[in-house]
Amino acid sequence: MSQSLLRALDLLDALAGQPATLDELASKASVHKTTVMRLLHALEEKRFVVRDEQQRFRLGSKLFELSSLALEQRDIRAVARPHLAELNALTGHTIHLAAFEGNEVVYIDKFESHHPVRMYSRIGLTAALHSAAVAKVLLADMPRSRQERIAAGLDYIKVTDNTLTSPEALLAELEQVKAQGWAQDNAEHEAFVHCVAAPIRDASGAVVAAASCSVPVVMLSYEGLLGLLPGLKASTDAISHDLGWINHERTTP
Repeated sequence: MSQSLLRALDLLDALAGQPATLDELASKASVHKTTVMRLLHALEEKRFVVRDEQQRFRLGSKLFELSSLALEQRDIRAVARPHLAELNALTGHTIHLAAFEGNEVVYIDKFESHHPVRMYSRIGLTAALHSAAVAKVLLADMPRSRQERIAAGLDYIKVTDNTLTSPEALLAELEQVKAQGWAQDNAEHEAFVHCVAAPIRDASGAVVAAASCSVPVVMLSYEGLLGLLPGLKASTDAISHDLGWINHERTTP
């Protein structure tokens, strides 16, 4: 039974490359053609493979169903944690993971700074939608109409000299975030802290979370803060990859 299972899995692996006929699959198999045919019929019965009009076998709908369920069962926090822990170890700075819960952006994980100067934040707190870098990343992926509704309903409390104070300013920044693929909080929520954030995507490409590096201004200049972006984006891309996202822009021809 185990040998049959392994041979069936080998057939699925072969079909992942491209559709193939029974003869083509049998020519590369280590067993007789009748065994390959028997395995294909069993896989076809369970919808793991399907035949087209040219009698070529290709991957079936059952695999898509199972892959979707597998991705849904992957908890973002659990998937992200090892990557963000590594980023925290490399930079020594505070790392946040945030996602939408209802109409609010909530911090769902945090790695503390290794330095004596730390910032006040904790898991479960909400992020200001018009100033937090993680919130801007999440908002930037939304349709424009939804962005406009949210922006129009916010209270633009000016807490620092850099705080955005109007829907127009926020919407303009969201356009920039969308274009560049990352967001900043340039001391907009707290005058002594600035941060950068990048998106985490699921298999469909939708932004489902955001991760950020937060640093006290006294420890790192704005230019130094931007220097954290490559490492941050490498981490968020790795998390997205683990969630099933394929970054076609990074694929070389």
